Amino acid sequence: MNSANHTNPQIVLGTMAFGTQVDAATSFAILDSFVDGGGAWLDTANCYSFWADPSGLGGASERVIGAWLRARPGARASVRIATKVRQNPLVPHSWPQSAEGLSARAVHAGMAESLERLGTDHVDLLWAHAEDRTVPLEETVGAFGELVARGTALRVGAANHTAWRVERARSLARQQGVEPWTALQLRHSLVHPRPFTPLAEGGHRLLTPEDLDLARAEGLAVWAYSSLVWGAYTRPDKQFPDTYDHPGTARVLTALDEVAKEVSATKNQVVLAWLLQQGISPIVGVSRVVHAEEALAARDVRLTEDHLARFEAVP
Repeated sequence: MNSANHTNPQIVLGTMAFGTQVDAATSFAILDSFVDGGGAWLDTANCYSFWADPSGLGGASERVIGAWLRARPGARASVRIATKVRQNPLVPHSWPQSAEGLSARAVHAGMAESLERLGTDHVDLLWAHAEDRTVPLEETVGAFGELVARGTALRVGAANHTAWRVERARSLARQQGVEPWTALQLRHSLVHPRPFTPLAEGGHRLLTPEDLDLARAEGLAVWAYSSLVWGAYTRPDKQFPDTYDHPGTARVLTALDEVAKEVSATKNQVVLAWLLQQGISPIVGVSRVVHAEEALAARDVRLTEDHLARFEAVP
């Protein structure tokens, strides 16, 4: 993804665990490796990771990125930062009851606090982390548009939003004469949960054909989180959630094994290459340098039409 073409897919480094499950020194090493390997986009959020932080509040990930930027003069020009507002608890250990919303006041306050933690005067992409139907969509759209007009957010997007809400917001932005959402972030991977089965992970929303239809019609970027399903493709200690326990998963994994051997790549790399070749930017959360290196190497994996068809043929 770049300023000239919003839909050019890239590997995105997910930094959710930085400062909590992943210590600062390891986080710095991962960031260095990612940038040295040609990676550009960092994905964070103002709420990361309140559930793993003794304070019960978010901000740790952004603080680590900010500290890394200060320790690496000139690094800000090499990376593009995407962060999110909406889910950060305003009261310690009180979520979702005290989660910030998407009122104009909340959006502006969240952005100001993120910029302070990151130590930068702008982010390259600001996401609305989830819907907030207690606030008029017009108000949220206006607030995001104001941030773009000020230059504190260069672009704006919607995470975990329904397609119709995104299109409605884009229409409202046109009416208000402000910058519209130009990116979608949703959960997606090669394997899929059972249809119509509620996800155990609160707040997650799966990418749907309607989302892709909207994105392709309007030229919106699509980012996929949980792209490697928390390591379940390759790690024996990481099992797919129960919602993935159906015959289709077994068939996909058999095809994945075969394709990975044919292209001499890891299964994770094949999954990431599959997403990239669909024009989707996968977010990859890593806890070790070797994971970042493996993810970036997926850019060199080329899947043939036959490979893609074999995945599509799986019921």
